[in-house]
Formats: sequence, structure tokens, C-alpha cells
Amino acid sequence: MNDLFNAPFQMNKVKKSQFFLPEIQELTNYHAKHCEPYKNILDHLSLQTSFVSLEDVPYLPVQMFKMLDLYSINYENIFKTLTSSGTTGQRVSKIYIDKHTALLQSKALISIVTSFIGKKRLPMIIIDSKSVLKDRKAFSARGAGIVGFSNFGRNHFYLLNEQMEIDWDGLEAFIKKYEGQPILLFGFTFMIWQYFYKKFKVKQTKLNLKNSILIHGGGWKKLQEEAISNWEFKGLLKEQLGIDRVHNYYGMVEQVGSIFMECEYGHLHTPIYADVIIRDISNYQALPMGEKGLIQVISLLPKSYPGHSILTEDIGMLLGEDDCPCGRYGKYFAVEGRIPKAEVRGCSDTHAYR
Repeated sequence: MNDLFNAPFQMNKVKKSQFFLPEIQELTNYHAKHCEPYKNILDHLSLQTSFVSLEDVPYLPVQMFKMLDLYSINYENIFKTLTSSGTTGQRVSKIYIDKHTALLQSKALISIVTSFIGKKRLPMIIIDSKSVLKDRKAFSARGAGIVGFSNFGRNHFYLLNEQMEIDWDGLEAFIKKYEGQPILLFGFTFMIWQYFYKKFKVKQTKLNLKNSILIHGGGWKKLQEEAISNWEFKGLLKEQLGIDRVHNYYGMVEQVGSIFMECEYGHLHTPIYADVIIRDISNYQALPMGEKGLIQVISLLPKSYPGHSILTEDIGMLLGEDDCPCGRYGKYFAVEGRIPKAEVRGCSDTHAYR
């Protein structure tokens, strides 16, 4: 599997099917054997661990990770526990990671992101507060995202303090130090909008971050409430902050590492070690290209817990496979929003509670 980390978007449909299905079959059998609650769920629903197509892979609703402790390793081998975002009183997902799974997740993330931005580590602005990283063994989704993406930068500057206010003096010094150089920025979508873009807009101040790269993900709900589209978001950031390269990504704490990065055409791409199926919201049948439904995410990375096939609460649509103008192979898709009445659990939507 290590060879796959060299070229995450260079396997066409036929080759990927031949490789991916046996791997996900083996992983499903492994978790059924080593995680009793997972096996009980499969047995109760009469779901098979043997299948002939990707659409037949059994999946867990994402809510299951809030209701049950699911892991397929000895408890003493748990390396870290990740938790999803959630408001006060909500249950959060708990994801149990061993060192082997953590290594695979890290390799996958590095493989995917560097294929978009290159391997050179750039000076980095993290649009968040360093206080999020207090407990390195029990991360929230927000903390896990910061740690994962911080590996792609150097000389990290945390833009916000604990009160979510910009460190204006620190930012000025950082910009001056790296004037004329490309800078990498990372943050969660709503926080970038609320605590970075809007603050500069109110001050009627502009930044010149030309040739810099922004990676962001999670938390589109509040921007949608303000009627801001993905393309409008990019345009406004370029106008106010000078950022002309922006990559959104789709991912979740239940499948860390298996992120879906947005190409320059606005399409979210599936890497070699992950896949996506869109299911009808009423009967859960797999849907063809161009039809909206629930997003099912499948990943080869979760070895320590049965999170390899998850039905999310997000609505999306497959746009194509192997034919994106950007040249990357694999399925590509769009995320349309959440199902009605789904809990608000975006990383940045609930920042104040994490």
C-alpha cells in the first residue's frame, strides 16, 4: 500500500476497481472479526461481509460513533482519541487511533496535499488559536486539522488569541518578515470568514498575499446562511486579502487523512485510497452521476476502528470520473449541504465550545 502514497490521483477506474474492492473486503472482514459491536450491527441488519461491488459495502451511519465505542485493537494500543465537534450537551464522535493508523493517515494527508501545493514548506499562518492544541492525546476535529496541516508549513504564526481576536502586531511582523514570499494559510471556513476576512473588511484594510495558498475546510453552514457561495468566498478573499489560490477540502474526524481536495475547477477529488458513493435519501440505493443524495465515504486507512465505510449526513452529487479538466483520475463530486435537521457539527461552526 505504501506505493500508493506516491501518486494519489493517477489510477483510472478499471485499475482502481481491481485494487480497491479486495482491500475494502479484507478490511471489512478484519473489523467484523476484531470489533464485536461492529459485528453485532452487521449481524442484526443481516449485512454481508462478502460483496461483489463497491455499492454493496456495508456502512455505518456517522451517528454510530457518537453512540458506541468502536475499536478493533486492544484498548492499551490506543495512541490517541479524536473527537468530533459538537455544541454543549451534544454527544461527540470518539475515534480511537493506534500508531499504525495514525501513520497511514499522515502519509495519506501528505500525499494528497503535496500533490496540490508542492513539497516545499512555506511560512504559514494558521487562522486559529494555539490554545486548541492543549491536549495532544485527545484532539477535537479542529485540533486534529491544525496539527495535520501544520506539517506543510514552517515558522507557524497563529493569527488568533483565545478570545478569537487577531494578533495585529504579530501579523504585521510576520507579513513584513516574509514580504514578497508565498505564504501558506490554513483555517476552517467560517472562522476565516468571521475572524479574518470580516475584520479586515470592517477596518477597510487590505493585505497583499499574492502568490499565497489558502487551504480551508468545514463549516459552510453559516456562510450559506449569509448566501455566500464557494466562488464568491474566493473572490472576496482575493479582493480583500490578495489570496489568489484557494483550495477547499471535504473531510471528517471519522476518516482523518482521507480528505477530498478541491481542484482549480472547484471539484472535490477522491484519492486512490478512498472513494465516494451517493445514496438516495429515502431508500439508500446508490445513485448515478448527477443526482443528489447522501454521501457515503469509503477509506482504506482506518485499521484501528471500523470507520472504513460511513454514511454521512451530507448531501452531495457525483460530477464525473477520470475526466476532470484538471487531469486527475478518480471520481469527483460536489457537496451541497446537510440533510434537514442534522446536527450542526462542522469544525468551525462550533468553535466556541471546543
